[in-house]
Order: sequence, then structure tokens, then C-alpha cells
Amino acid sequence: MLLCIDCGNTNTVFSIWDGERFLCTLRTSTHHGRTADAYFTWFSTLIAHYRIDPNITDVIISSTVPRVVWNLRVFSDRFFGVRPIVVGKPECKLPHPPRVDVGTGVGPDRLANAAGAFNRHGGDCVVVDFGTATNFDVVAEDGAYVGGVIAPGVNLSLEALHQGAAALPHVDISQPERVIGTNTVACIQSGVFWGYVGLIQGITDRIKAEYGKPMKVIGTGGLAPLFAQGELLFDTIEDDLTMHGLTVIHAYNKENG
Repeated sequence: MLLCIDCGNTNTVFSIWDGERFLCTLRTSTHHGRTADAYFTWFSTLIAHYRIDPNITDVIISSTVPRVVWNLRVFSDRFFGVRPIVVGKPECKLPHPPRVDVGTGVGPDRLANAAGAFNRHGGDCVVVDFGTATNFDVVAEDGAYVGGVIAPGVNLSLEALHQGAAALPHVDISQPERVIGTNTVACIQSGVFWGYVGLIQGITDRIKAEYGKPMKVIGTGGLAPLFAQGELLFDTIEDDLTMHGLTVIHAYNKENG
């Protein structure tokens, strides 16, 4: 079985792939000081809770936080006897290498999104990924990542607003009943929600115009369903797109290793 690990700035996600489906998906906060032993204690406890007895034979890691990769490598080697594939490292082959400016590093999550989107939907698409940042990943006709946009994430914007304005409370994001808020919380929710709807629409429209060909827009990340409510922002939503992309990259490396 394959263990896929996607480490973002806020959360780290572990998914077990049996070759046909994900058996389970586990989520923990990202912490660069977490040791390999701590990862295993957390992982094994939850696996026992779900009554899964996986035989992990392969591990692939995508991490936007370089400081955690070492402990994830140790975790993989110590407890499964597996040398992990790390997306973005020279030894990790990509089905469709990115085409960006020379010397530019591309986030491993964006490479995984491109691989997953192309595998499921073909090229000429935009992946809108809601995480700590809101990323727009442009996937060309041949499956290559060819650039994108990085905007502040929704929760990051809410936190910055709360910290920067002492009189404004911290609120949870939701779709307000009306655009015009009649209290402080409703005003903030409206500004953030409809502000991001406008951001998504505006950026994807500009990407399509610049790209010059019809494009499919794919939403992923925890907040994608929220922003799809009543709005034609996405052609489809893929909750597991990044993880699926990791299985695609892993299969390509096994076939071409």
C-alpha cells in the first residue's frame, strides 16, 4: 500500500492508497518540531481506531515546509523500512515537467495538483486550491504546470484583519444571507466571502483571457465547496486532487525508476 503525505503550512494530511481507493485520510497540524516517533504514535493510534491494518510498502511526500521533511523521511524509514519519494527533489521524476522561468522552484503541492488534474480531466485547466494561500495553478494541454497566481488564503486574511484592527472580532467564514451586513460579524463575513468570490472570478477570467483557449476550472481544498454555493466558480470540485496527484507521480516513478 502507498502512504501519501501532503505537508502544508497549516496542516499535514496522510492518506493510505490501496491501488484503487483511499482507505482513510488523517489530518494533523504542521509542526516542524514533531519527531518521527511522535508522527508514528499519532498515526498508529488513529489507524487502530479506524481498524485498518495497512501494509505500507511505499511512501510519497509533498511538503511546502522544508523543515519537516527530515522527520517525515525518518518516520518512513524507521517504521516502514521505506525510502520515500519526495516531490520536488531531483530524484523524483514528473510525468510532465513544469515550464517556468529558469531557476524558479515550483511548490510540490502545485506539481501534484497539475498531475492529478491532468490525469482526471486532461490539460487546459486551472486548479484553484484553498489552503494557507489561495493558489491558482495553470495546467497546459500536455499536462505541464506553466505558472499561476498566489493570493492570501481566506483564514490568513481573517486572522490578519482580526490582529490588525483591535475593534474587530475573529469570525468564522460562511456565506452571509445578505451582502449588506447589519452588524460587525455580518459585515466581515460579507467582505471576506464576496471578496473572495470576486477574486476567484476575476483571476480565473483574466487567466482564461490571457491563455486564449477554453479552460476548465477545478476547485480543491477545504473551502472550495463553500465558495461554490450558488456561484458558477468551478466546473468541478475535487476534494482529493492533491493526494490523487501524488498517486500519479508515484506510479510514474515506479514505472520509470
